[in-house]
Amino acid sequence: SKISSVLKQLNEQFKSETPKYTPRYIGHMVSELSMPAILGHFATLLHNPNNTSKEVSRVGATIENEAIAMLAEMVGYDPLTCSGHFTSGGTLANFEAVWRARYRYDHWMSLGLFLAEECQQNMDIYSVAHMGWSKYNQYIKEFDVDEEKLKKYSAVLNNPYRMYRLVSKYLQTDYLGPIVMVPGNKHFSWQKAVNIFGLGEESFWTIPLNQFGKIDVSAFKNLVEKARVAHRPILVVVSVAGTTETGEIDSVNEVQNYLEQLKSQNGLDVWHHVDAAYGGFMCSLLGKSFKFNAYTHLVKALEAISKVNSVTLDPHKLGYVPYSCGAFLAKNSENYSVSSFLAPYIDRKDLGDGKWSSTIEGSRSAAGASATWLTGKSVGYTSDVFASVIHSTFEACQNFKNQVCEELNWVYALEPADTNIFCFSVAEEGDSLSLSNKKTLEVFKKFTENPNFAVSKTGLSVESYNAQIRFHVNKFNGEIDDNHMVLIRCVFMNPFWGEEKVQEKLTKEFIETLKKDYLKQNVLDNSLTNNRSLHLT
Repeated sequence: SKISSVLKQLNEQFKSETPKYTPRYIGHMVSELSMPAILGHFATLLHNPNNTSKEVSRVGATIENEAIAMLAEMVGYDPLTCSGHFTSGGTLANFEAVWRARYRYDHWMSLGLFLAEECQQNMDIYSVAHMGWSKYNQYIKEFDVDEEKLKKYSAVLNNPYRMYRLVSKYLQTDYLGPIVMVPGNKHFSWQKAVNIFGLGEESFWTIPLNQFGKIDVSAFKNLVEKARVAHRPILVVVSVAGTTETGEIDSVNEVQNYLEQLKSQNGLDVWHHVDAAYGGFMCSLLGKSFKFNAYTHLVKALEAISKVNSVTLDPHKLGYVPYSCGAFLAKNSENYSVSSFLAPYIDRKDLGDGKWSSTIEGSRSAAGASATWLTGKSVGYTSDVFASVIHSTFEACQNFKNQVCEELNWVYALEPADTNIFCFSVAEEGDSLSLSNKKTLEVFKKFTENPNFAVSKTGLSVESYNAQIRFHVNKFNGEIDDNHMVLIRCVFMNPFWGEEKVQEKLTKEFIETLKKDYLKQNVLDNSLTNNRSLHLT
């Protein structure tokens, strides 16, 4: 039949697809899928539920809520009070956080304008924008405010430019709008967010990084003070748990502690979102008896996620769920609140409320939720079994890094490399950054031609990663004469790396590939082939 022949053609074409199922693929944040996730995904496709509404997803919507509760428990939220939903991925989940942060910011600013204009109150713009719901409710009661009257002062419901002029007039300052604070290790979705929400690139304030590529907490505190002096409200502060390039985890606990201090001492309520698209599933390791608990800085950072306003997760990464599946979680229903819209054709109270009005996406497949749900039900995200899979990827990465760097002293690991991503550059003593970049690129080029391993390449800009690049280049006493650093990136997500024989065999092959295929072919300088302790056979 026509269908059979075309299907055969499709299957033939997919034989050339990137082989992400094999442990030889260590290129990007994608890996072999778990059997429960595949079965859950397939089973749901047969029924094709659309989680936009319970009217077209009676079971799918329930599955979604239960799956969100499982993820909530994993990150430390109370599953009974946490609210959330599944998205197409981390980008949309991050957008959801900005949308909700703007919702409460707009409410607080609307009340401030109302009190300034109609109650002749002198309102400090920075305090107004961060007043918190308790202060908001106190003002509502104290001044007997009809919240319907606040709509005329909303920048979301009215012309935002006219509202900002009113802010400048009644709050007695030249108002330039809110800002978004994101560390230099951010995912590209955050720059998309300020663009899409009409905040402007100027509102994107980058938090400097330390020598380990993580948030420089002292610099962050200085940036918050700079925002206060400039009367620029902070719409949201972002920490990253599992950076895209290197897998590092910011000091979420230190950022959260400082924001809690601002709230208790100064009455400033600032939204804290953790972009844990990659690293969120590492929370499964908390409280377990793995060696991971020796990394106290990581443990403290991951434990602090339970205190933040919202978090992004990507089950299609370390949850081993098929694409596309992201998740947005808010600590409670108050943080989940967002603007509502009317759509009478799906407004059926007899079937219960769907999440169509509280999600950026309209139609949403229940397949990702079901894949996550079946994995949670059968394996459990807080179980020793699931945690052992995650931990095995950590151990494999560390063992791989140690062996490669021990045998090849012209390979320099990017530190701290304390999760399951290993990045390295190739250099000789005294090489400049530009020369190291050239050599690293040549090695990467050879990898792209080699069918035995798939790695990826990334680049860290001096603008964002200056301290970390300087720390790295100092290892080989080099000069920084380029505006970026090229790295070869190895992502150890595949569970098969947890098998000792697989790990031993592939690590040895990888080292031999570097030594023989690249050095003996004079890919690098001839001087490297005469370098010390290359163990060439």
